[in-house]
Amino acid sequence: MSRPPLAREKVLDAYEAILITDGERAATMDAIARDAGVSKGGLLYHYESKEALETALIGRMTDLALADIDELAAAPDGPVAAFVRTSVMTGHPLDRAITATSKLAQAGNTAASDALRGIRDRWADMVRPHVRDETALQLVLLVSDGLYFNNALVTGVLPGPLPRGADLDALVELVVQATRDA
Repeated sequence: MSRPPLAREKVLDAYEAILITDGERAATMDAIARDAGVSKGGLLYHYESKEALETALIGRMTDLALADIDELAAAPDGPVAAFVRTSVMTGHPLDRAITATSKLAQAGNTAASDALRGIRDRWADMVRPHVRDETALQLVLLVSDGLYFNNALVTGVLPGPLPRGADLDALVELVVQATRDA
């Protein structure tokens, strides 16, 4: 499969960045073109509408999440440990795509909400065979959600508690132990 043209990726990157930093209302076609360093005509050549940009961003997030699921499923320390550990954002392209897609969902974009829900369901499906029951699965998912949420707060005015190093290792081990067969 060939890579998309560089200008197309720059436009999508600019759209993603504006959504993350300034929100959905600030992501006008003019602002996106300016930040991507292309003319408005160049932007429209690659994405004929705001809806096309939204679709592309959701597609990017979905593709990255599906690749993440494959990596987590094959993780040497097991899917549960890997899933919890990677719930602390690192600036990975998936983190950025999820954050930008979340901004669309918060603005009422149903496709973005559905895609986020679908990816969460896929993560749950990947973790489910490695935990003892649905309650244990919910523990893994909610710890993951909490880590991700607290990480998102770090960029705002309220820093969230983020375990790192040995503290994160201890949390991961606690979750793994709590979700195994008794």
